[in-house]
Amino acid sequence: MAAAIETHHLSRRFKDHLAVDAVSMTVPDKAVYGFLGRNGAGKTTTLKMLLGLIAPTSGAARVAGVDVARDRLAAARRTGALLEAHGFYGNLSGRENLDLTRTLLGLPKTEIDRVLEVVEMTDNAGRRVSDYSLGMRQRLGLARAMLGAPPVLILDEPTNGLDPDGIADMRRFLRALPERTGATVLLSSHLLGEIEQTATHIGILSHGQLVLEGELDRLKADLAPEVVFQTDDQTRAAALASARGFTLEVTEDETVARLKPGEDARAAAAALNRALIETGLNVFAIGPRARSLEGIYREVSQPQPRLEAA
Repeated sequence: MAAAIETHHLSRRFKDHLAVDAVSMTVPDKAVYGFLGRNGAGKTTTLKMLLGLIAPTSGAARVAGVDVARDRLAAARRTGALLEAHGFYGNLSGRENLDLTRTLLGLPKTEIDRVLEVVEMTDNAGRRVSDYSLGMRQRLGLARAMLGAPPVLILDEPTNGLDPDGIADMRRFLRALPERTGATVLLSSHLLGEIEQTATHIGILSHGQLVLEGELDRLKADLAPEVVFQTDDQTRAAALASARGFTLEVTEDETVARLKPGEDARAAAAALNRALIETGLNVFAIGPRARSLEGIYREVSQPQPRLEAA
């Protein structure tokens, strides 16, 4: 599959701080790519480099086949962006705000009707933006990003501040965008549950480094399964599971035993259940659990000390 976005050893340093560290990422064409990481991981800096808003210290980025550093204007014309600050004029209608951007881009007026229909805002286009809900403003921001039908959309926290209904609507909308418009979506978010239901591919950034990337379903299938259990003595149960070779993660409510890749989780759960009972423990719950994006994220993005050159 062709790549809509590619970076090669992309780095950005701010004085003594290496914000983005040799990131080589690939966003397939017509994918919804979830870009994840803790606050300060380097996500926003990476997005700004892809958009040509800041220059990399080293490395390169290509968006829709265009080298961003060599031809920033051409790359910008092939990229639509939704950042946190919308910059709309509240006293103008949604349609009038879009018309300002359309005029700057030299696009025909029919573009406004097209993008309003895509984001399902046609009926509210004549209202003043100051009367819009946050969800409506987010949709208007998406409409503006899609003016001119750019092949790549870069969206930074598009569900930020939305209520549950608004988040569900945005999830449905983003998931369908590649099929409806042919666009590739790079989606930065901290809502792992939403990314899991929306994205086809993910990339996880930790301390400025890309620590995991790939097709989400394949990553979940390839990683080791888990067995989750609850007993009347989690300390003893954990010690027993550890002695049997399991890698454990203990929380206040449950213990997670991580298996080896390819191991039969149902058989492992049954064997562990027998061992716990034979030890005299009361087992309240036990069973296999498929790996989730949250589990993957926790496993690969644990804080690690960085060794910098002197």
